[in-house]
Amino acid sequence: MGKYFGTDGFRGEANVDLTVNHAFKVGRYLGWYYGQEHKARIVIGKDTRRSSYMFEYALVAGLTASGAEAYLLHVTTTPSVSYAVRTENFDCGIMISASHNPYYDNGIKIINGNGQKIEAEIEEHIEAYIDGRIPELPLATREEVGRTIDFSSGRNRYIGYLISIPSRDFKDIKVGLDCSNGSSSAIAKSVFDALRAKTYVIHNDPDGTNINLNCGSTHIEVLQKFVVDNGLDIGFAYDGDADRCIAVDHKGNIINGDKIMYVCGKYLMEQGKLNGNTIVTTVMSNLGLYKALERDGIRYEQTAVGDKYVVENMMTNGYSIGGEQSGHIIFSRYAATGDGLLTSLMLMETCVEKKKTLYDLASEMRVYPQLLKNVRVKDKKIARENPAMLKAVQEVQKALGSDGRILVRESGTEPLIRVMVEAVTDAQCEKYVEQVINVMRAEGLILE
Repeated sequence: MGKYFGTDGFRGEANVDLTVNHAFKVGRYLGWYYGQEHKARIVIGKDTRRSSYMFEYALVAGLTASGAEAYLLHVTTTPSVSYAVRTENFDCGIMISASHNPYYDNGIKIINGNGQKIEAEIEEHIEAYIDGRIPELPLATREEVGRTIDFSSGRNRYIGYLISIPSRDFKDIKVGLDCSNGSSSAIAKSVFDALRAKTYVIHNDPDGTNINLNCGSTHIEVLQKFVVDNGLDIGFAYDGDADRCIAVDHKGNIINGDKIMYVCGKYLMEQGKLNGNTIVTTVMSNLGLYKALERDGIRYEQTAVGDKYVVENMMTNGYSIGGEQSGHIIFSRYAATGDGLLTSLMLMETCVEKKKTLYDLASEMRVYPQLLKNVRVKDKKIARENPAMLKAVQEVQKALGSDGRILVRESGTEPLIRVMVEAVTDAQCEKYVEQVINVMRAEGLILE
């Protein structure tokens, strides 16, 4: 974690934590860095926040001032920027978005030439330039000044790519889409219409301030009601930049990232396409997923929380699918990052090919009750290594046995210890979480 860049780029309240000057300097550094041996080509996408236009112009000013060519995808999804970088030979890509955050926040995500999140070393250099810890960079002059180039065709190529992926169309299937008034508003309906689905769309009218507002993957209850009330077969909700997807079956049940990985992973195994017979998860995936995978003879690997760690594991080992409970799912055959639209297409294909409803496929995995509580502490390291607390955790795990688990970890950004328990009942979860927190309190670890 750097001073400005976290696990998902440079993010904060627009013109408070993330300013126009920051964006200009990010552009200046990237334009210079990639332009040392040739004229840099950098592609930019943005979501629908009011401030995204402001940051787009600031980034373009920085890039062109350093001599780079700035290609504009306009309003588009994070995965489409990743796709454009990989397929159009750009040096890097920039996505202006704060994902599922409210409209007044924004962020800058930088994507490398492989379509993945930029290396931490480059982020460190950008931070040093922002803070004036490296010399001022030369400005381009005369014919070396960069240009801004409209690249809306790149978004259309991405739409065409998505349409080409499913092996069958979705004729007459009634599909609900919650576009979160975000990036998917410009893409999702076109894809499902082209695949002959009967498409019903909500929250598809962005105005700059309504992105993620009581809609999308973080407010899935809206789509649940919409699917049931309209008798739809299936529904998909995206976040602001459409790199995650949460689904809803025809009965209104939530199908989160864990269930999506199970349904699609099992289908890939049956098709002989699950590389290494393995699914990559984070440590926060539900115990029910692991039990279902073990029952079906599918291996799994766990990473730290964060889709970047999932991607690193997948690319290193050549695995086919991985992701997070939140709906960041990576299908490595088709993409180098989480892609909400691709995820929904893969779920649709699985249902069509197996001639089963999403309800039937997902019900094969039982979700265990899960409770997570954040505890504000005086010192994370001291709390995490406290002998009495460690003993309490061991006692809980012993009591749970194979029918539950406890996970205690530090927050990466706040002075918090996260205590999570999965068990057979909600009452057990509450009991054991409180048991550990009470020990922490008795040891004087908690900041009251």
